[in-house]
Amino acid sequence: MTGVYDGHCHVASSRFIPRAFVEDVASNVACRLGSMGAAPKPGRIADGLAAQHADHLADGLVEEMDAAGVERAVLLVPDFGLRMAGTAEPAEAARLHHDIRQRHPGRFWVYIGVDPRRGPEAVRDFEDMVDAYGLDGVKLYPPCGYSPSDPGLYPYYEICAARALPVFVHTGPTARSLDYNPAHPMRVDRAARDFPTVPFVLGHGGLTHVETSAYLAAYRPNVYVDTGGFASAPSLASWPEHLNRLFRTGINHKIIFGTDWPLGRLNGGLKGLIAEVVDGPTVFAGVSRTDRELLLRENLLRVLAPGSRPPV
Repeated sequence: MTGVYDGHCHVASSRFIPRAFVEDVASNVACRLGSMGAAPKPGRIADGLAAQHADHLADGLVEEMDAAGVERAVLLVPDFGLRMAGTAEPAEAARLHHDIRQRHPGRFWVYIGVDPRRGPEAVRDFEDMVDAYGLDGVKLYPPCGYSPSDPGLYPYYEICAARALPVFVHTGPTARSLDYNPAHPMRVDRAARDFPTVPFVLGHGGLTHVETSAYLAAYRPNVYVDTGGFASAPSLASWPEHLNRLFRTGINHKIIFGTDWPLGRLNGGLKGLIAEVVDGPTVFAGVSRTDRELLLRENLLRVLAPGSRPPV
């Protein structure tokens, strides 16, 4: 098998990740460390995390990908703008990610964030961005306060259906100040039924609400499950064992491998994670070579539009 495709990454940059989000993450880290004894103050932890978000051109990410044997990755660009201030607006974020792709040709796909509350003009802007920058998909962040089946998203889905673009939907928990109820995977079901030709990827669906995510993927032909964040989920005692159980549930044709980098930095970096997945004794124990290929490469290609797939 050639290089791995990572279906879930972010540019570790304060241009795209709000300070408020980093502070929320820091508060949970402080809570966990505090249970083991004295912990740094959340503000100090937040400063440390924020210092790791200066890879504005993704040079550090590409360096880690090269070391880890990751051939290409999806860059997800959430639209936090109506909930958390301080990051680039969607049009600017799309332009900056286009610059990153120009700097690192052949390494990234980009899914841009949208929010149904931005109104009809934002739909036109989205279509313009797709045309201008060759965007590969849509990124939704329902914890910002909307359902992925909100009718306001349907004009975006119509564009996605016409252009064969996938929709990546965050599911499960996130920053403490955001809303978890809209992020339940069942909230995707109506949209998936109404747009049967649009691939919907349940972000983190392989980690949280796994049973629900798995049966949606098993019975909705256009629903897929993502593994992003597997090595950073505090609820998993052993992520290699968890992935192995997931990969033996009979839906390997619907699971897309992703790391949620830069979260992997908390566990030693991308190289160590990929090595444990690909070469470790646990993750693929009892999993066929064909299924490995599906999980690490082919399933992602299947959800991408033909024009987004690399030449054979």
